[in-house]
Amino acid sequence: MNTISSRYNPQTVEDSRRDLWEKDHVFHAQANRKKNPFAIVIPPPNVTGILHMGHALNNTLQDILIRYKRMKGFEALWMPGTDHAGIATQNVVEKQLAKEGKTRHDLSREEFLQRLWDWKKQYGDTIIHQLKKLGSSCDWDRTRFTMDEPYSKAVNTVFIRLYKKGLIYRGRYIINWCPRCHTALSDEEAEHKETQGALYHIRYPLKDDPSEHVIVATTRPETMLGDTAVAVNPKDARYKKLIGKILILPLVNREIRIIADDFVDPQFGTGAVKVTPAHDPNDFQMGQRHDLETINILHEDGRMNENAKQFNGLDRFKARTAVIEALQKENLLERIDEHLHAVGHCYRCHTVVEPYLSRQWFVKMKPLAKPAIRVVKNGQIKFYPERWTKTYLNWMENIRDWCISRQIWWGHRIPVWYCKACGEDRPIVTDQKPGHCPCCRGKDLRQDPDVLDTWFSSWLWPFATLGWPKRSADLKYFYPTSVLFTAPEIIFFWVARMIMAGMEFQKKIPFSDVYIHGTVRDAQGRKMSKSLGNALDPLEIIQEYGADALRFSLIVNSGQDLFIAKEKFEIGRNFANKIWNASRLILMNTTDISTLDLHKNFKKLKTKDLPLACQWILSKLQTTTQDVETAIERFRFSEAETLVYDFIWKNVCDWYLEMVKSRFNEKEVQIVSLYILDQSLRLVHPFMPFISEEIYHNMTSDKKILSLQNWPTIDHRIKNPAMEQSMEGLFAVIAAIRNIRAQWHINNGADLCCILQCSANEYRFFESNFSVLETLAGINDLRLSQAPVKTKDMATALCGKIKIFIPLKGLIDVEKEQKRIETEIENCRHSCENLSKRLNDTSFLKKAPKDVVEKEKTRFAELSAKISELEKTLGDLA
Repeated sequence: MNTISSRYNPQTVEDSRRDLWEKDHVFHAQANRKKNPFAIVIPPPNVTGILHMGHALNNTLQDILIRYKRMKGFEALWMPGTDHAGIATQNVVEKQLAKEGKTRHDLSREEFLQRLWDWKKQYGDTIIHQLKKLGSSCDWDRTRFTMDEPYSKAVNTVFIRLYKKGLIYRGRYIINWCPRCHTALSDEEAEHKETQGALYHIRYPLKDDPSEHVIVATTRPETMLGDTAVAVNPKDARYKKLIGKILILPLVNREIRIIADDFVDPQFGTGAVKVTPAHDPNDFQMGQRHDLETINILHEDGRMNENAKQFNGLDRFKARTAVIEALQKENLLERIDEHLHAVGHCYRCHTVVEPYLSRQWFVKMKPLAKPAIRVVKNGQIKFYPERWTKTYLNWMENIRDWCISRQIWWGHRIPVWYCKACGEDRPIVTDQKPGHCPCCRGKDLRQDPDVLDTWFSSWLWPFATLGWPKRSADLKYFYPTSVLFTAPEIIFFWVARMIMAGMEFQKKIPFSDVYIHGTVRDAQGRKMSKSLGNALDPLEIIQEYGADALRFSLIVNSGQDLFIAKEKFEIGRNFANKIWNASRLILMNTTDISTLDLHKNFKKLKTKDLPLACQWILSKLQTTTQDVETAIERFRFSEAETLVYDFIWKNVCDWYLEMVKSRFNEKEVQIVSLYILDQSLRLVHPFMPFISEEIYHNMTSDKKILSLQNWPTIDHRIKNPAMEQSMEGLFAVIAAIRNIRAQWHINNGADLCCILQCSANEYRFFESNFSVLETLAGINDLRLSQAPVKTKDMATALCGKIKIFIPLKGLIDVEKEQKRIETEIENCRHSCENLSKRLNDTSFLKKAPKDVVEKEKTRFAELSAKISELEKTLGDLA
């Protein structure tokens, strides 16, 4: 029997265990007819990614479940990989080029792409190595990348099939354009943020009578330079006589008509709106209905173009200022109102996006959405927490077509070619360059320069990672996968689209359960971010506290959202040390027991003949195992971890080991203790894999790998709920006696007499456990009574129906203790009075930060409770 070192060193342990797992390919999974499959696909982090607390939480949750299922006997696959992250990765390499005084256009496309592949080779696996440090038990032999050749084949296959089905089309529409990234964005990639802006009221003179004008309101006055109409509601009596009249567009002097359209809201602004078909999606639709001209006034980089006349070359925001100044000079600006409105921002660089008329590729989403809505409504796919179902369905039922083309170079190039002679209206859609044009036989062909949206590849992740479009053995066995873990912000980007892709290309759901975890926030409730300076680096936490401590602390503190501060990781570190020290105590006292025959020897024991402590802890093990299983299966991970924590810390360490440490010379106690350690390590393993693997490795003669051992089996024959309840009562009495000793400042070495007033059944139970009670409670003279006890000069406590009495005579100086308590009460009351004044001060409540006010309220409540307790104690001395 091996033992373990006196102190736990997480850095040394974690490195050695991780090397062992990887060397032996412990987490490799393959099609196995003898086992049921259980599969999770990792949300692929960007190749540009660095591990942050959100990653740490997400991957710890996945790892808990996959390790648990592996131990439960499933062929458990956790598929890892990374996403090429088109815009984000290209931005990184373009910044490198900028330091060299270059842009990507100074290189050929092939040269630029080679720079990107070189960067990916050097840095792209950084986050994979970091996930390994976290303890993620992925099948690393299978690591996928969304631009690997087989995966790219899947992407092209999907594009071609959807195009042939009429679900992919190309057209000129208003899209979200990022002037910084120089690319189109989908609606979901243009994050709308509430922004304090202005509503500008501009006078548009009538051609027939320039002294008369129509006032229009806009938040983007620079776009007026591209106006081709002013619209009013046909039912708006104010403007009925003006419909069809001609206005003179200010600053440009172009004639534009007043049109009537039901889309116009008479209640917004003046009830008259400018129509700019090239720069607003609603205006574009109006332009289509009324056959209006579309005039683009912007370059792709956000500067005004030649159609903006005298404002040509100005940045769009500088142009806004210049337009307003010019309108003021011509007395055409009626007024400016403050206006709060939602403004779209690029999800990658946070630049304000522009609605922009552009020729792009789109996917028709409504036909794909119908089956994806059905499988959620009928319960084939469930969301946890359930409230996210409504969010999903609301988006799906109002889904719009998806713009999938991007004007960048890093990504899956659109598999479309154009013939120079036939033009772009006759695209040739194929995954291989055709030898000639199928229409004119011409050979002058060029491929579409755009690439596909990154999400167009990642929506295939659950089945493309398993070999599709080939019907591989892995695809047949592991698809559909089991559970998806993700954050709420990508329900639309990724989750919904994966469900649509799964139903379209596999005719099956991609997973049956979707677990949406909360957001990691700081102690003040703010989302962690670099810009706020409140982000905690998980790698620094791992270095200081250990990966197990990080994992445990994240999960035990998790809920709808996770509020974390650095000191909270001490919870995990303390628990790791507790496990280590308890294991060391057991191993040092069970050196005569062979772990090879542990389970065989345990089965030979007659449970009913074991000491009460052993019977109780074995029963408690069964209850805990069952409760932990239930919590994990219901995705209540914090609850599951707390159950394991309570079992090991409170039940095994605080009570069981204290009760049996004087009986370690008995073989039955040694076997039970070692068995409890073995089972405890299995229970804690999904949550804290490194320390549990290390202890298990050292306690077993054959050096088995804990990750591959079975989850504890529940034995209902040794489960005894009645005994557990009785022991809980015993522990409550011991805790109450200890509390009295502390409350009255009774010296630990002082002889203590204790009288328990209890019922006949309780009397018999305490009588049979006399020595346990005396030893753990530190009592020299324990008396049991079914009759009432006189309380004079007694400290008292109540545990259910059990009354506890401890005579204080000779243990304390009553007069001195009375004075001490009275002084403490007076001090507490004084503090309460000061706090009460502050909490009733409206100035303080308005100016003080919310967290400060809450702390003061908590402090007031704690002091009030303490005064009540002290007054009760003082009463006992009367």
